[in-house]
Amino acid sequence: MMRYVTRIKAKVSVFTRKKTGNIFDGSYKSVYRGNGFDFESLREYVPGDSIRDIDWKASSRGRKILVKQYIAQKRHNIMLVFDTGKKFLADTNGMQCKKDIALNAGGVVGYLTCKNGDDVGAIYCRNGMIQYHPMKAGLFNVEKILTEYEREDFSTYSGELKKSLDYIIKNVKRKMILFVITDMAGICDIEEDTLKKLTYQHDVLFIDVSDANVTSGKSYDVDKALYIPEFISGNKRLRQIEEETKKRILEESTKKLLKYRIVSTQINSEEEIIEKVIELLERHKYANNR
Repeated sequence: MMRYVTRIKAKVSVFTRKKTGNIFDGSYKSVYRGNGFDFESLREYVPGDSIRDIDWKASSRGRKILVKQYIAQKRHNIMLVFDTGKKFLADTNGMQCKKDIALNAGGVVGYLTCKNGDDVGAIYCRNGMIQYHPMKAGLFNVEKILTEYEREDFSTYSGELKKSLDYIIKNVKRKMILFVITDMAGICDIEEDTLKKLTYQHDVLFIDVSDANVTSGKSYDVDKALYIPEFISGNKRLRQIEEETKKRILEESTKKLLKYRIVSTQINSEEEIIEKVIELLERHKYANNR
């Protein structure tokens, strides 16, 4: 029974009635350049299209701006890079389990990718050991990835996202689109040299699973296995400092990613996953067509 994919499929189908049915269109152009695409047809220009795709002769004849559409000659390779560790047993700012948000965000990306006929793989680190799911097509493959990630017991170890990214740099030679699903600490810990090496060969997008505020009320410390004392969680001055600090870290992390033309989005709850993922893809398309 494909429990994850079936649930995600129903939610995506409802949402995408309001959006284009081909939300991945154009998202791969920075991965496969040159003659990796065959010309298909012309269509009217829309904001965000690259000026390099404008057919000036056809536009002159038709008296409106027309752009060329292309068909990819090959399947695209999508890699889900999951963060792990007991920090993902904590809650998001929307008071939902971070692991559940990561799982469903990966499921939405996987489902949308399968609709496009592409291959999906996954990688994450389990207590120092790399767990690698080779790229395959089909919803059953996505379901297998989600099921095995969901079964992981994060309670006894810390996540090691760097090992997963280093493995990709050293061992995976094919061009890919990487969806790195982590949190703010994970983004901060990634060195710029790693980002530079990843973006040299691949397209990279980040999904930041938010952290609950220490001063949000009934906050639980997963490292110490206890609730934050009320004199800390209820302190208004500490709440202001925490909000300002998190805002500053978010701005710095976003700036670091944008330096390498990496777009990111932050997700607080399951209800906003689909919209945030689609928005992420649209911003990625715009960033790589500039």
